[in-house]
Amino acid sequence: MENKDHLLQYTIPQLLRWRVATSGDRVALREKEFGCWNSYTWDRYYDLVRKTGLGLREIGFKKEDKIAIISDNIPEVLYVAIGAQAVGGISSAIYQTSLPGEIGGILEYLNVSVVFCNDQEQVDKVVEVRDRIPHVKKVIYEDPRGMRDYQSDDWFMFIDELYKLGDAQHSKDPELFNALVDESKPDDVCHLCLTSGTTGLPKGAMLTHRNYINMGLQLTEVDPLLQTDEYVSFLPFAWIGEQMNSFGVAMATGIAVNFPESVETSMDDLKEIGPHFMFGAPRIYETIRSQIWLKIDESYWLNRTFYNYFMKIGEKAAAYRMSGRKMPAGLHFLAWLGKQIIFRSLVNQIGLLRLRRAYTGGAALGPELFTFYQAIGVNLKQIYGQTEIVGIAYMHRDGDVRPDTVGKPLPGTECRISEEGEILSRSASVTPGYYKLPEKTAELLEGGWLHSGDAGYIDEHGHLVVIDRISDVMHNENGEMFSPMFLENRLKFSPYIKEAVIFGDKRAYVAALVNVDPIVVGKWAEDKGISFSTYMDLSAQPEVAELIRDEVVKINKNSEKSHFKIRRFAILYKLLDMDDGELTKTGKIRRKFVREKYNDLYEALYEEKVTEKRVEALYQYQDGQTSTVDTTIRFHTMEEAL
Repeated sequence: MENKDHLLQYTIPQLLRWRVATSGDRVALREKEFGCWNSYTWDRYYDLVRKTGLGLREIGFKKEDKIAIISDNIPEVLYVAIGAQAVGGISSAIYQTSLPGEIGGILEYLNVSVVFCNDQEQVDKVVEVRDRIPHVKKVIYEDPRGMRDYQSDDWFMFIDELYKLGDAQHSKDPELFNALVDESKPDDVCHLCLTSGTTGLPKGAMLTHRNYINMGLQLTEVDPLLQTDEYVSFLPFAWIGEQMNSFGVAMATGIAVNFPESVETSMDDLKEIGPHFMFGAPRIYETIRSQIWLKIDESYWLNRTFYNYFMKIGEKAAAYRMSGRKMPAGLHFLAWLGKQIIFRSLVNQIGLLRLRRAYTGGAALGPELFTFYQAIGVNLKQIYGQTEIVGIAYMHRDGDVRPDTVGKPLPGTECRISEEGEILSRSASVTPGYYKLPEKTAELLEGGWLHSGDAGYIDEHGHLVVIDRISDVMHNENGEMFSPMFLENRLKFSPYIKEAVIFGDKRAYVAALVNVDPIVVGKWAEDKGISFSTYMDLSAQPEVAELIRDEVVKINKNSEKSHFKIRRFAILYKLLDMDDGELTKTGKIRRKFVREKYNDLYEALYEEKVTEKRVEALYQYQDGQTSTVDTTIRFHTMEEAL
């Protein structure tokens, strides 16, 4: 591994230039287009960043100007972001699922002067709020399809035209770009990363070059990566989870970043690349597990028999592997045999055969899911952090994976727990603050420590245990405290439950709204001969309600304290969705919003005489058309929760 102190002296563009000097002919990026993978060396990467940076300068983009990126994952995202940083500007990114009103508010708040969009869909959103953003000088697009009507308006620019401007400037002054790159310092702000906004509008966390590079170096000090390693970029670039890999880890280690052909093909493209490490939210791993279960369920009885037998062996072996204990020889042999007969082929089918480590973060993952992946040979580990500390500050070590914790601090990261039980952190990856929000910054960094807003403690093994957001901790009508997130995660540990929202603040008991997993429960219903046509139809089946009741019973039995037990639940007729404002862009529940939106259901959960309620629901057909339909929500009481 390169000298850490040496690399921390660079900015991201300077580190990119250093990569060119040390390994310029190695592959840095790949992009799948029209079914073929196109490779770009570090030399070519730097060349395209130079074209972009100088082109931006030619259209009036100045030092400390802001550029916003609204795009799917394509190499141009990195060219634009790093090109802007190279000439002293600051990049930012907006989720491509954002609505025009959200985009307008963010562009105003960040005072953006240039916007980059990958296609017409995103350009149209910016056009819709054009009157609100007079400070935006130019909208640059990558895909010209559908842009004919905009070509006569010089507010818009095709990225190839930007490249030509950059090339022309470089021809005039070949030393200019390198001189501009040299002007920036490691502690300069290079990117404004938007927080998830669980309690309101997102805030722009100011992140420096040093923040990103330090995180990448410290992560790989624990889990080393090779220059020959591969990473697949499929997480939204607006999320810190993607930036920490494409900015921090890739630059710090020299690994290759691969861009799928589209969002829809990302999992298939991942199989073709076979990455050596990956990071994803829990939903990704839950979805992959569901797909594996379906494959096994649909296979021959002999395959199912072998799978069930060796899965039990694998789970026993995983317990040794996760705890770092030496495995008995007999178990070691059977685990090896299971890998050769069943799991090697299975893991290869999902594209994870070369994977040395997989990380998950953003929410808790059930212990049985960790065990499942470890049993089939995927080294899945938990990480913890937040946007304001570049995503990762704590993680499991190999041989020390404890599913009820988020691991130990990265090297160079300090942790302490405040008197109020809040998790505080300090490291070179901590943000200098929020953009244009000095009061929020003062709260965030009070006393020189990053205040996470999360409650937690350090266990006897030195691992950090996260309980919940301090602001989300609830008290029942008797003043007894409980964590809604803890109970929601317990519910989601069930393979049949996709999402759950817990209530009970200042109430007599805990209640829940539940989303069933349409893949797993749908297959379960088919096997039982239960007919259904839509998710709404599936969620209303009485047999499904009994299935979920059994899961709630299990959770209640494992709750020692009575005020932790779930007394009432109902299955929601639709999946919670970020487009409907029920989830953040990173998949976190907006609990207050959900309660207000479904207030009739919330109130009915606390009227025990109410067993069912007719509601009007908006139903969306496959062709995009919508209509209002009546559906019945049934409320279920758990007698053992008294």
